[in-house]
Amino acid sequence: MEIILATFSALFSVVNPFGAMPVFLTLTQDDTPASRNQQALKACLYMVGILAIFFLAGQYVLNFFGIRIHDLRIAGGLMIMRAGFDLLTPGGSKKKISPDVVEEGQQKEDISFTPLAMPMLSGPGAIAISIGLFTTSLSYLDMAMILVGIILLAIVSYIILRFSHQLTRYMGKSGLAALSRIMGFIVLSIGVNFIVSALSALFFTER
Repeated sequence: MEIILATFSALFSVVNPFGAMPVFLTLTQDDTPASRNQQALKACLYMVGILAIFFLAGQYVLNFFGIRIHDLRIAGGLMIMRAGFDLLTPGGSKKKISPDVVEEGQQKEDISFTPLAMPMLSGPGAIAISIGLFTTSLSYLDMAMILVGIILLAIVSYIILRFSHQLTRYMGKSGLAALSRIMGFIVLSIGVNFIVSALSALFFTER
């Protein structure tokens, strides 16, 4: 249970489904509620697939290119910190995708994979964390628990997106801005933790 909660908490702030709500509502404003819910469901299923694949196969990709896990954590930490800084600035959650991508999404019938699942929900930061969760000391049960944590994250993200219209109306712009800053602070802290833990492992254990 601890592994499930740790996986969920590590990914939730970076995935940040609350930050995806404004873009999701913009891209589905002409859709029926049933179609909007279907797009949200498909996007969350794609997110599970993307994060699970990178969790299970990411280490082999790193080995192929000769990249150490500590290198990935430093690079991922920098990316996560940048995302955190963006969330701390007004309108920062909209910087996750460019205006051109949003405009292209408005012309697409299916926005579940791009831009919703990638890069909105499972962007570089979430992928970096997913790869970083894998270690050779994990048992099959541990890996199954991590996958359950990813599935739990997808369920919560789907619920948030499904009720995004009501949540946006209830919280208002000021509430969403405050929530964005809180998430940004958490994301920034995760990025710092990634970098510090990687540097500690490099300089204090690899001698």
